[in-house]
Amino acid sequence: MRELNVKKNDAGQRLDRFVGKAVPLLPESLLQKYIRLKRIKLNGKGARRDARLQEGDVLSLYINDEFFEKPREENSYLKVGRPRLDIVYEDENILLADKKPGVLCHSAGGWDYNTLIANIQAHEYQKGEWRPREENSFAPALCNRIDRNTGGIVIAAKNAAALRVMNEKIAAREVEKYYLCVVRGRPKPAEGRLEGFIFKDAVKNRVYVRERPEPGARTAVTYYRTLATEGGLSLVECRLGTGRTHQIRAQMAHAGWPLLGDGKYGSDSVNRQHGEDGQLLYSYRLDFGFRTPAGELDYLAGRSFRVPRVDFVEKYFPLVRF
Repeated sequence: MRELNVKKNDAGQRLDRFVGKAVPLLPESLLQKYIRLKRIKLNGKGARRDARLQEGDVLSLYINDEFFEKPREENSYLKVGRPRLDIVYEDENILLADKKPGVLCHSAGGWDYNTLIANIQAHEYQKGEWRPREENSFAPALCNRIDRNTGGIVIAAKNAAALRVMNEKIAAREVEKYYLCVVRGRPKPAEGRLEGFIFKDAVKNRVYVRERPEPGARTAVTYYRTLATEGGLSLVECRLGTGRTHQIRAQMAHAGWPLLGDGKYGSDSVNRQHGEDGQLLYSYRLDFGFRTPAGELDYLAGRSFRVPRVDFVEKYFPLVRF
């Protein structure tokens, strides 16, 4: 139990709003529940959530100690009330989440509980499958990341053994990642391989494709296949041969087929014509093509997972089945 004393500058506030600011890790849903259950008392008695506080009031909070910690990325899961997750697959070792465009995988500096990892950790915590107080250091972790404005499948490991194996398999290129994108124009040839050298400008958060090697540039390979073309736009499937920053976006633009909605490598005027303000790119499929033993994850060898739908495919190519 913790006590909070209402001081002069706190007077006049509603009880629920005052507690929400004083205990920022406490989810709004739990806050309201605890008020109803009288686990938050005002001067020793239950009180309404809209009770107005006065100087000298004492609030008694019968709330778990972890909610009183200082907010940081590592405990953001506590703030998540009902996790917002689209789960493609889950077992005792891994979880595959369909991350929507606009969602961050991790916080971009500061404290943010709307991230994918915070929602995954909240999901495991609330199910009782992850008990952070019983762990020395491990927390459910992401094995791959996707840009904020790109959607698709992200792999989360639920234990240390799964995290180690999955990271090894990704590094060994034994996990195949397939993307769908909408590009301007008609790729020629309709199916092919893009290879070049990508140089990253960290200050501008932008990459540049070079035809020849140069200091700081890394090889980038993308395999593509055109699935449909209509109205000056093409639906293209891409498979990563390497995993460089903005690889598909930069290489497709360099080849003359920029992604629709891409404000960094595409055309703002064309994007506005179509009402798109984020790149139409989705990591829609994962193949676990393990070529070597995978230990605890051997049972995943040869399995493939995909998202059930991609909004921009239904919008621009409703007859295409992928």
